[in-house]
Amino acid sequence: MIRPPARPAPAGTVYFSLLGPLTAVRDGRPLPLGPRKQRLVLATLLARPNTPVPVDVLTDAVWPDDPPRTARKNLQVYVSAARALLGSDSRDGRDRVVHGCGGYRLTIGEGELDTLRFRSLARAGRAAGERGDLRTAARLLREALDLWEGPPLNDLRDSTGVAEEAERLEARCLTVYEDWAETEIELGRAAVTVDGLRDLVERHPLRERLRVAWMNSLHQSGRQAEALAVYDDYRQLLARELGLEPSPAMAALYRAMLGRGRTARPAAAGREAAHGTALPAAPRDFTGRREELRELLALLGSPDERVVVVSGPAGSGKSALALRAAHLLGDGFPDGRFHVQVRREDGSARTPAEVLGELGWLRGERAPGGSGVPAESAVTAASAVPTDSAVPADATVPAVSQGAADAWQRWLSLHRALIVLDDVPDEAFVRGLLPRSGPSSVVLTARGQLAGLAPVHRIALGALADGEALELLAKLIGPGRLRTDPAAALRIVRACGALPLAVGVGGMRLAVLRHLPLAEYADRLGDPSAALDELVAGDISVRLRMASGWQDLSADDRRALGRLAGPAQEGGFTLDGAMEALGCGERAAIRTVESLIDAGAVTSPAGEVTAHAALYEVPRLLCLYAREREEGRFSPG
Repeated sequence: MIRPPARPAPAGTVYFSLLGPLTAVRDGRPLPLGPRKQRLVLATLLARPNTPVPVDVLTDAVWPDDPPRTARKNLQVYVSAARALLGSDSRDGRDRVVHGCGGYRLTIGEGELDTLRFRSLARAGRAAGERGDLRTAARLLREALDLWEGPPLNDLRDSTGVAEEAERLEARCLTVYEDWAETEIELGRAAVTVDGLRDLVERHPLRERLRVAWMNSLHQSGRQAEALAVYDDYRQLLARELGLEPSPAMAALYRAMLGRGRTARPAAAGREAAHGTALPAAPRDFTGRREELRELLALLGSPDERVVVVSGPAGSGKSALALRAAHLLGDGFPDGRFHVQVRREDGSARTPAEVLGELGWLRGERAPGGSGVPAESAVTAASAVPTDSAVPADATVPAVSQGAADAWQRWLSLHRALIVLDDVPDEAFVRGLLPRSGPSSVVLTARGQLAGLAPVHRIALGALADGEALELLAKLIGPGRLRTDPAAALRIVRACGALPLAVGVGGMRLAVLRHLPLAEYADRLGDPSAALDELVAGDISVRLRMASGWQDLSADDRRALGRLAGPAQEGGFTLDGAMEALGCGERAAIRTVESLIDAGAVTSPAGEVTAHAALYEVPRLLCLYAREREEGRFSPG
């Protein structure tokens, strides 16, 4: 049975349904859709409404193996039949299906296609939930789910192309069901979700978010033993099938249930992470970078830019810029915005499989593509690295299996999402995670230039302008205090190298030491032997951040930077100065300096200039740290 659209269309309008078998009705009566190949063409066009569908995509959907020589002519016949079925656009009398440079485009409205209505209701429900109006959210999400008649396009899934579109639609339906169930649980109405969740878990046994919601619904319904059994069954299934354990979040929920604690909130947190809010809080003290932010927003809003690299020395505010942009771009990425920290707290790199697994969890799935299979299963038990272990710099990083990589690429090709991969160590780490096609975008932050990646757009961050650095300091210590001694405030930000991290740490220190005159603190920072000791606020240490960047450098680059730090402290160095400090010839000096530029330890002029005329610089605080290492005055523990 086809449910009528929630927004009635004019009499005589054809209403299509994809959330089940492909069907169409006009004025309540079903319409014949023709032979199978004609239905495949129609289903492919409807699965991508109001978007050009390339002829090759249609051809692959109808003839996946060996299209005949008459394929294009046959497609024209099938498209013509679709035009006749759809009729003309009532607004301007034009054909609903037109051919352009991008392929065939089918124009259709929300009141004519169940997937468009489904998407509209789901978005409205999520928006209501974010506002805290849970009753409205539950009602709208339930209305969306009432359009779901079964596995989408289940009568045409023997076509690979249609099957991929159907899997994408089913993944969205499952996610909305999870949204609805978690909302009902928060409202204290868990009993209405239990049976439906049980049925879906039976069909998708490895989809963890469904299991979490089912556990919560049983627990809230007073069925404690059954809730705990859901976890035990899942743990045994993962161990038997994949050699894995449930996620830490699910394990924490299980422990909370053992203690009979309130457990609705973990489910809510899972839903929040799965839909566009899987980002750390926006940086409250974000200052400056107006041109860079404008450029980044423009790039991410362009259909032609899929990967942007934001590079700069440690403490230059790369993460803050990427997160600021991600928070401002909510409407542009309807399938989510996700942030993943690529390194552990000790500075060692995580594995690509771990990053892929976290992305699956943030989307409410254990694997890309909505299959429910943990992305970590791509790594064999022998090669898997525990999350809390350090990976030596010379160790072989476990690779993501080809199947997991293909699933991730398929998900990216079918969704418009924004992924921020923060603090990337090198190009090899991220190559398999970057989109090869589709509308998703990735922002990479890295100290190095990641020169081996192409094609990408690059935004390089340096020091803040004096005015921006003073603005940041004023936010932390108050504009009144800054005005008491603006000259000393300027000395402070310059002694910090005008790096956002250092200015921020200095500002936090001054905010606590209210008695300390700005001039005295400026004097302390001006002393090269004491500056890094002064830039500590609680557990935040600029020296430790510099140490992390130092560990990224090769042994040769560390030695070279230690020797160049002296000349760099005197206002920069030329190629001749580098040759003298390094004790080598011109060609070797050029290679060394350019290696340090690639690693993000040395900055060069923005415009074109010959190697001999260029003035190279090293951020002041990195200079101070390099001198400490060269002189053996500090060894990070």
